[in-house]
Amino acid sequence: MISQPIQYNRARYLTSASRFDQCPADEGAEVAFAGRSNAGKSSAINTLTGNGKLARTSKTPGRTQLINFFDLGEPEIRLVDLPGYGYAKVPVAMKQHWQKHLDIYLQKRRCLRGVVLVMDIRHPMKPFDQMMVDWCGSSQMPLHIILTKADKLKKGPAQSALMQLRKTLQPTLGELLSVQTFSALKQQGVDTLRQRLDQWLRVPDDTAEVVS
Repeated sequence: MISQPIQYNRARYLTSASRFDQCPADEGAEVAFAGRSNAGKSSAINTLTGNGKLARTSKTPGRTQLINFFDLGEPEIRLVDLPGYGYAKVPVAMKQHWQKHLDIYLQKRRCLRGVVLVMDIRHPMKPFDQMMVDWCGSSQMPLHIILTKADKLKKGPAQSALMQLRKTLQPTLGELLSVQTFSALKQQGVDTLRQRLDQWLRVPDDTAEVVS
């Protein structure tokens, strides 16, 4: 029987955690969104769910300092908004705190089914992006990259950027990797992202497999 698509517009805020031990029970399935603080991560989540106020957006990058969990209106299925990195003007100690608990979350969260890595299509593969790619490769964690702000480029250059990134990362990640272009402004790529998340979140614990 074919599963019904997840209704992402039913997403609602569940809780936030500043430490790993504050996360919800490690049950069910969740997908984490990660990205540098100016890559458009919050806008991507808001566009996905059709709720412009779900994930906090700000003209000051780096305002997301907590691991934020969103319930999708079904038992034990969640989206997770991880802290952004890059231009955040916060003390070094705070950045180190984020890094520590992000690392613990990625390493120990058993219900994590995949990572959506958000990159600005004009500035892909910064050090944080490389760190996430390396972690997914070493952990055999499915990785879906969305190249945001695709409306800033013409179609040809946008597709060229996508194919170049895929060519660069495919040898390392293989079937773990999928890449797409995305524009929150133009509502482009939303269905592709939803289909990928459906594939991850609908797979039971004991039969999880990578969908190419």
